[in-house]
Amino acid sequence: MSYPPPPPGYGYPGYGPPPPDHPQTTTVLVLGIVSLFCALSGPFAWVMGKKALNEIDASGGTVGGRSNVMIGYVLGIVTSVVLILYLLLIIFFIVLAIIGAASA
Repeated sequence: MSYPPPPPGYGYPGYGPPPPDHPQTTTVLVLGIVSLFCALSGPFAWVMGKKALNEIDASGGTVGGRSNVMIGYVLGIVTSVVLILYLLLIIFFIVLAIIGAASA
């Protein structure tokens, strides 16, 4: 037995357009990617990314771009930690050289 097609006008409404991205979404993402090659931009991506994430979360869904901001934020954290470890290693070798020169 065949049923007639449903009359028009029934069904689920469309989702609508996605919310606009946060104004700093692209900036944080680019800073995070650039920090892979120049670690000095990592702390900027970290700080700007945290601020943008807080604003996106507080917007209640009216501002998008969270995933791109999160990528830049995480890249900023990783490169900042690597930068700090690298600087500590340089300081360690400088102190080691000073101690070695003083004892010789």
